[in-house]
Amino acid sequence: MPKPPNGTGLALALSLLAGVSASPALADFNGCLSGIRAQAAAAGVSGRAFEAATAGISYDDKVIELSQAQPEFKTPIWDYMAALVDDERVEDGRAAMRQHADALARAEARYGVDRYTIAAVWGVESNFGKNLGKMPLVQSLATLACSGNRRRDFFRGELIATLKIIDRGDIAPERLTGSWAGAFGQTQFMPTTYQRLAVDGDGDGRRDVVDSVADAVASTANFLHVAKWHNGQPWGYEVRLPSGFNTAAAGRKNKKPVSHWASLGVTRLDGRPLSGEGPVGILAPAGASGPAFLVTKNFDAIYSYNAAESYGLAIAVLSDRLRGRPGVQTAWPTDDPPLSRAERRDLQVRLTSMGYDVGEPDGKVGQKTRDAIKDIERRLGMPATGRPGGKVLEALRR
Repeated sequence: MPKPPNGTGLALALSLLAGVSASPALADFNGCLSGIRAQAAAAGVSGRAFEAATAGISYDDKVIELSQAQPEFKTPIWDYMAALVDDERVEDGRAAMRQHADALARAEARYGVDRYTIAAVWGVESNFGKNLGKMPLVQSLATLACSGNRRRDFFRGELIATLKIIDRGDIAPERLTGSWAGAFGQTQFMPTTYQRLAVDGDGDGRRDVVDSVADAVASTANFLHVAKWHNGQPWGYEVRLPSGFNTAAAGRKNKKPVSHWASLGVTRLDGRPLSGEGPVGILAPAGASGPAFLVTKNFDAIYSYNAAESYGLAIAVLSDRLRGRPGVQTAWPTDDPPLSRAERRDLQVRLTSMGYDVGEPDGKVGQKTRDAIKDIERRLGMPATGRPGGKVLEALRR
C-alpha cells in the first residue's frame, strides 16, 4: 500500500481490510463520530461542514459485510481481460473520446500523458462514467473508521479528507458516492489521493472529479505524470517466448536490458527482434503457454494506479485498442473461451428464462449467477465451477 495511498480505487483499499469486524463501535457510533469531529476540526474542517456531512448517517452493516466478503471464485486472467476489454468498451471509449476530445487534449498537453492511456483508465475504472458507485462516501468511511478493524486510522484519514472536499465546496455531499471502501468519481480516486493529485481541468475553480469529465481526466493525467509516465514511450507490447522459457524470471519488477531478453530468444510476435530502450520486464500472466508481454517503466506508472499486474494489463491493452491496434493476439491457454460482457448478459438472460434468480442481466457475474451456472454445469455433467465460460453459454444456446 503506497504512503499515503498512491493508488486510487477499490483494489488498493482491500489490503487494508483484514480483520474488519462489527465491534463495540456499533453501539457507540455517535461517540466515535464525536472523536472524529475533534480530529477533523484539528485538520481544519469546519463544524458546519462536519454537521452537514454527517447528519443522518448511521453505522452501515452492508459496508462491513462487503469488507468481509472473501470471494470463493478466483477469476482467470482471460475472464478478467474479456470483461474489461471487449468490443463494447472499445466502441464506448471511442465515442467518449470524441465527445470529450478537448478535455483529453488539454490533459495530454498539460501533463504529457497520452489521451488513450487516460481514457483507458477512465474506461476500466468507471466504464466512462457509467458506474460511479452508489454508496454514500461519508457513511461508508465513517463505518469503517468506527469499526473494529486494525486499519481504522487509515479510514479516519480518508473520512477527514472527504470532509475537506465537502468543506472546500469542490463536490456536493450528495454527489460523493462510490465504492464501499471509499473510491469515488469518474476515475475512482481515494479521498487522500484526490487531495494530493486532483486538479481543476475546466477552469471553474473547483476540482470536481464526479461531474466534470475535464477535471477527472486532468486529475488522472496528473496522477500518471507524478508516477513518472514518459510520453512517446510505449507501455510495452506482446512478445513470443522461446520454448522452455523460465517464467520465474518474469514479472514487472525483474527488469533487464532489452538485449538480455533478446539473448534468451524472446522476439516480437512476428519474429522480428525486440526494440526499446532502458530496462524492461516480461509478463506471462497465464504461464509460458499463454500471451506474454514486454513492459517498460510506463507500465509501472499504470500499475501504480491500482497495484495489480492484471489491472495494469487491462488498461494497457484497452489503450492500444482505443488507438486502433489489435488486442491480445496469442490464445489464452483454455479450451473454454472467456465471455464478453454482451455474452455474459446473454447468459444471464437465458438463466433467467430457465427460472434462475440472477438479478438484473447486466453482465456483472455475482454469486447468484455463479450458483446458477454451477447448477447448470451439474445438470450437464460438467465440473461445477460456476465460471461463466463459452461451453456453458453454447450449451444453453442449443
